[in-house]
Amino acid sequence: MAFEATKREWSELYAFFRLLADGKVALGTPDAKKDETRYWPVAMVQREEHDGTRRYYIEKEEIHIVGENMNKRMPREDFATVAGLILSAVKSSPKDDVTSPDGVEEFLDEAAIFDLEAKTDDRTDFSVAFWHPDAPPTGFNVRSRLSAMNPLLDGGRSANLKLEQTGVKFAVPTVNKVNALPESPTEVAERMMMIERLGGVLKYSDVADRVFRCNLLMIDLHFPRMLAEMVRMMHLDGITRINELTERIKETNPLKIKEELINKHGFYEFKMKQFLLALVFGMRPAKIYNGADSVVEGILLIDGSGEVVCYHKSERETFADFLFQNTRLEKGSVDKDKYGFLERENGVYYFKLNVKIGLIKR
Repeated sequence: MAFEATKREWSELYAFFRLLADGKVALGTPDAKKDETRYWPVAMVQREEHDGTRRYYIEKEEIHIVGENMNKRMPREDFATVAGLILSAVKSSPKDDVTSPDGVEEFLDEAAIFDLEAKTDDRTDFSVAFWHPDAPPTGFNVRSRLSAMNPLLDGGRSANLKLEQTGVKFAVPTVNKVNALPESPTEVAERMMMIERLGGVLKYSDVADRVFRCNLLMIDLHFPRMLAEMVRMMHLDGITRINELTERIKETNPLKIKEELINKHGFYEFKMKQFLLALVFGMRPAKIYNGADSVVEGILLIDGSGEVVCYHKSERETFADFLFQNTRLEKGSVDKDKYGFLERENGVYYFKLNVKIGLIKR
């Protein structure tokens, strides 16, 4: 009997099968394309299943599956066939829930795959041993442009930044009037513009969460202010892409640093790339970050055509350039993440902005 799963679940399985079928993966370029001249050979893929760790060894014609309760071989070409069926189904479905194509469920039963998304505590989707089956496996996240993608930074209330409302002192009815502006995609920008029209000034003050503040300070002691200016710009000017926002920040220079540092050293780009890499390798808003990388060492990106490309921490410059060119600020839920309103704290009014960063879909 056919079953349904989300495009994201199917995408993770597709990338897994594609690696087993191809026995190699292309390295990605900064602009999210595959580098036709560079491939890494895949020797083994390790994945968590309901009954423990499974290892899938790539042999010439077969995949040798070894687990706590399993030791069997299956033809490699079968993995290629099923990967193709999954890709066609995902690409042709207008809905996020996709029905399993004919033959796929039987194949999953034979391979004893019951979890479409691997169950791990370390945020990896699966691990890959390159070149040699006994090489240390490298943890990867799968990101697919064919589906909704988990954000790189989705901190909820922990990822709020505080702007202090200065200038004119607002009476309570004025504050209520600002906060009562109706719900809309631009409500945060409309409230900020109304505050300005009424003579108020929103000035960066602090990071709302103590742990997130310290994490951002690890990038740079002034990084929270830079980030707040970018989020403000995103709402007011409608610019979302990180590289374009960084260009604008270079012009406005909120940190008032020397021109030589901006243009010759690329200060703002460098700090933003450091931040994006930290997010991929383990920084979370509410978890203390000390600069140590997590077990996630790379991203496997599925592009719109179904090509799988690899970004790995050993190719740090390319990885950083890819993130810089292919990420954007996103708007979280105003009610859920508790931002976008004037709120009183110790007699002072603050306006919170929320930081959410994801990969672009095209």
